[in-house]
Amino acid sequence: MNLDNLARVDLNLLVILQVLLEEQSVTRAAHRLHLSQSAVSKSLNRLREALDDPLFQRTAHGLKPTAHALALRQKLLPVLQNLYQLTQPPTFHPASSQRHFTFSMVESAYETLIPYFIGPLLQQAPSVKLDSYVWTEKSMQDLQQGQIDFGIAGRDIHPQSDFKIEHVPEGIEYQTLFNDHQVCLVRKKHPILKVVKSGKWDQDQYLAMSHVQVRCEGNDWWALDYHLANLGLHRHLSTTVPDFYGAASVCAHTDLIFTLPSSFAIHAQKLYSLVSIPLPFDFMPMAYVFLWHERNNQEPGHQWFRELIFNSVDNAIASNRINQLVMPK
Repeated sequence: MNLDNLARVDLNLLVILQVLLEEQSVTRAAHRLHLSQSAVSKSLNRLREALDDPLFQRTAHGLKPTAHALALRQKLLPVLQNLYQLTQPPTFHPASSQRHFTFSMVESAYETLIPYFIGPLLQQAPSVKLDSYVWTEKSMQDLQQGQIDFGIAGRDIHPQSDFKIEHVPEGIEYQTLFNDHQVCLVRKKHPILKVVKSGKWDQDQYLAMSHVQVRCEGNDWWALDYHLANLGLHRHLSTTVPDFYGAASVCAHTDLIFTLPSSFAIHAQKLYSLVSIPLPFDFMPMAYVFLWHERNNQEPGHQWFRELIFNSVDNAIASNRINQLVMPK
């Protein structure tokens, strides 16, 4: 490494390049960096000159990275993350820390998990700021790019296998928090309850009903629908809504049936007059999985946050506060 050459490089330009690669817009990059558009444009010209490449082509939809810019993107974020870590203190003290952590979580896990770790977190680190977002189809990318620190996602598990590591993108670490299974909710006095009581509740009865569905990561279908499609079957999805509480409310006021994780069904029944009945056929269980990027494995604040989550979930399950769930083996 030639340190004399490196000394002539303005490292701020690398930060601007990373933001331009993420935003692909001078306007959005300037807003995010708290700079003028003119300043960002001048920096882009300096980058083009220093790297001897146009880096971006202007299109009707914003800036399109060149092949060289895309190659740089693969290397730049880890470099900036390492530089950032160099500027941070080597230790983390929860009681005095004012760190800002961000995470995305699937909605079905909010009621089940947040009440058990938010208390210990605020008790140990009263000045830490915690921002949470609903897990979407973009959250894994945000995790890879460092836009969020952690994720809690739900993943279906094949009966003969554990959560498959090959399905996790490169660089993403994970730990299973707990396993769950699917149940059905219907309103009290729903006609199907007589069928269940008579012992005639089966797959045909289930498929004959109209269903309310929650969009999963932007999709109208989730694993159960693909499972049925492989068998040449399908559900009649009468209503699709964006969130679990909305689906529970619809279910409580109609004859629609709602299929969902058992852990969330418990909370929905506390708010609405609903009855839980079993899914009338075998279907794979699911896992709630905690995710983070390997670049933060040794970072003290991230280590503290992960341990707090793991311990809180373990304590909740040990004291039977998370009902009907099975710890991962």
